Amino acid sequence: MANVRRERFLKIASNRTNKIIDDIRLLGNCANENNYEYTMDEVEKMFKAINETLEEAKAKFGDTKKERFKF
Repeated sequence: MANVRRERFLKIASNRTNKIIDDIRLLGNCANENNYEYTMDEVEKMFKAINETLEEAKAKFGDTKKERFKF
């Protein structure tokens, strides 16, 4: 059972991680000033929200995990 749960985690976590990375790259396209207008305050707020959400997700895993995985 543990092996099935691990395989399920690896599959889902890998897919979700890759989707997040792709979405962040797409967000970076918004930096093109020929197509978009924004203030640095808006950029700071955007990345603050992203960082806070990332820290919340990271905290759910705790710091007791010794083995880390790579995607």
